[in-house]
Parts: sequence; structure tokens; C-alpha cells
Amino acid sequence: MASTGAKGAALIGVVAVVVLATTGVWNPWPNVWSWVTQSDPIAEGVASWQAPIGGSPHSITITGGSVIVEYRTSVEAYGLTAGVKLWKSDADWAGVAGSGGDAVVVVGRLLTKGYEVLDPATGAVRRRDTDATAVWTYSDMILDMRCLKAGACELSAWEPHGSKPEWTVSTPGIGFVLNASNPDLPDTQPISAAQIDSHAAGPQALPDLIGLPGDGRIQVIDTARGRVSQTRTPARDQRVAVVGSRVLTVTGEARDGTCYYDVTAHDPPNGRTVWQRDGLNLRTADNGSDCKQERDPAGGSDVVLGVDPYGRQELIAAHDGRNLWRGEDGQNVLAVNNSYALIRSADSKTLTARSFGRGSVAWRRPVTAESSAGITTYAAIISDPKAGRLVAVSPRNGDVLIEARTDAKVFAAGPAGLILVSGRDMAYLPYRATPAK
Repeated sequence: MASTGAKGAALIGVVAVVVLATTGVWNPWPNVWSWVTQSDPIAEGVASWQAPIGGSPHSITITGGSVIVEYRTSVEAYGLTAGVKLWKSDADWAGVAGSGGDAVVVVGRLLTKGYEVLDPATGAVRRRDTDATAVWTYSDMILDMRCLKAGACELSAWEPHGSKPEWTVSTPGIGFVLNASNPDLPDTQPISAAQIDSHAAGPQALPDLIGLPGDGRIQVIDTARGRVSQTRTPARDQRVAVVGSRVLTVTGEARDGTCYYDVTAHDPPNGRTVWQRDGLNLRTADNGSDCKQERDPAGGSDVVLGVDPYGRQELIAAHDGRNLWRGEDGQNVLAVNNSYALIRSADSKTLTARSFGRGSVAWRRPVTAESSAGITTYAAIISDPKAGRLVAVSPRNGDVLIEARTDAKVFAAGPAGLILVSGRDMAYLPYRATPAK
């Protein structure tokens, strides 16, 4: 009988709440729903703000006072100060060109020619193009390609805020193989990290040379003069990568059940050999394969990561072939750019930052076997999701900029802080001090 009475009292209570809610006297459901859907803090005590976003981001870039979030079918901008949404635009792709307060956002639609250049703070259209099929965004330039008829294309370079191109060069034979935002070019690729987006460093400076692939050839473009410097046709056992001011040709020969490699660096336009290395594996093919090279080498814009015939990693300056660092057995490069490399020890307990400019160790930190790392202009980032720990330090001296308990993913590194994402929430973690450069 007591049980029946309790059930009756509960039922009366539920009915009373429903009546009060439907009559507008008191409605607890919005507060209850808000409590149920409330997100956990991404980095409690460290993040200056946290905001919900419209989905899983494809990329995030910090531009001056704005945070640009690219999704699969739209792009949004948030204020860097408080995370307030500034504007939204329907777009299938987006890229950021320029840097700081001079940055712009380039957006477009798939299967539709042309693009728009938007103001990061307001979303206002600064320039509109109706013919381009592919766009590349850099910290100092926008490149676009238009193919008005099959086999006849033009590549143009624009300053981010420019109203007319700096130069235009004809690129015959490219066809329509390149489209949308930042299509892949034969260059170096950043080393991937589990909890750090490979493009967290933001747009890079336009290289001295770029390679445009098409119809089995690669046209090497001199970006300073705006002209085709050289055209290369790789053989079936070769892969060409344009790195810094050199054209690297990697030859892989299958023999005796393994792959034998050599790398030759040429200087366009005369094509003279600058350096050559036998036995240098830039890991452009999978182990145990038929030596078919399907990947670009890893590295920075003028540094490549290789493996010597004994399985030890090494870093090479693409310009002149110098060894910038040669590892011992078991050492692994976790991240590299043109200035620094982050190297984990053979016992997986120590991370060492190697400065190429000084030719010496810049700093060391303890890590674990589960740690991943990334390197940007403003911060070296070390993440250990198993321990739920993130550390950002100055690349130059290792001073701690951020230390947080979080397993969120780092999507962007700016001059004053990091953007992290967990689920459908984004947070901004400011640095403790200005990073030393």
C-alpha cells in the first residue's frame, strides 16, 4: 500500500508540473534541457572562452581578430576576443590568405567556377572572380588558375587585397585536373599528429617555386618572375617534388625483394644537378610495395625527412643537400619546419627541439610513447591524450606558453594563443606570454 501511495504521489507531481508548464506559470524544461546538453569545459581554468560551433570543422585559422572555421558546406567567423559569431557564408571550400590584420578569406562552390574574397571581420565581399577553377592561399599571395578551354590554362598571382594580378603565366597541358581550394601540389607534406591538425600553423609563405601537375608532366613555376621555369616528365619509377628552390627527383627501383632509392636535386631553369644521394629513402612509397611512389616527402618548405640505408632518420636541406641532423637507432622526428625539428628519443621519454639556425639543441622536455607533437611559428605543441595533457612552449627556448588538462584537438596556433575543438565546441587558450622568436 505504501508503494502504491508513493507512485500516486509521483504521478500527481508529474501532472502538476505539466499543468504549470502548459499554463505558463512555471516551465522547468528549458533549464533541464540546458543542463542535459551543457558541454564540459575543454580546458578549465585555461581557456578564455568556449563556444558551440556548427559541426565538425575541416579547418580553423586565426586571422587578426577573427577565427575562421571551415566546414564541409559553409564557413563561419568568430571574434577572437570573446568567441562571438560574426558571420556565416554558404561555401563548399574556404582558405585564408594573408596574415594578421591583412588576412582575407577565399570561398567558393564545388563544380562552380570562380570564388569570392571576403573580409574576415564582416564577411563583406572584397573581390569576386567568375572564371577560376582552382585557388591556392598563402600568407602573402593568392594564386588562381583558370582554364577557358581544354588544355589551355593560366595561373595568376594576386596580393591578398589586390584588385589586379601581379603576374599571369600560361600553363598549357594542365587541363582540368586541379580544382577547388589548395589542391595538392608536388611538394613536402607536414608530418601528421593524432591531436594536432596538420595545418594548425596556418597559411605559409609562397615558395620560390611551385610544381603544377597535369598530363603526366610537372610544370615548375618561378613565382618571383611569373614564368614557367622548367617542365619535367617523371619516368614510371620516379617521383618529382618541388622543395624550396630545388626540384627533387626520387627514383625507386625494385630489386632483390626491396626498393633501392636515389635522390637528385636540380636547379631550374638550367636543370643542373646541385646534389645527389644514393640510398636516401624519402618514404614516398610504402614498405614492401613494388616501389610505386604515391606520396610526397615529409618536411618543411626547404627541409625533407629521409631514412638512410641503415633505417636511421635524417633531415636534409633541400637547397644544398646538407645533413641538418642524423638520428640514432630508434629516434623519431615528430614534427619539422624550416627552423626546428622535434625529435623523440629511442626510449620515448624525451622530446628534443633541434634548431637548424643554431645547429644545436634548443631545449628538451619529458614525454611519453603516446605523445604527439606539432611545430608552428609561434608554438611547439605537445599533446598526450591518454594522460589528458597539453603543453605549448616557445620553439626558441622551450618556455611554457600553455599547460592544460584536456584531450581536445589543436586546430590552430596564432601569435597569442591556440584554438582547440572537442565535439561541437571550440575554445581559445591564450599564451601566458609572447613567444620568443
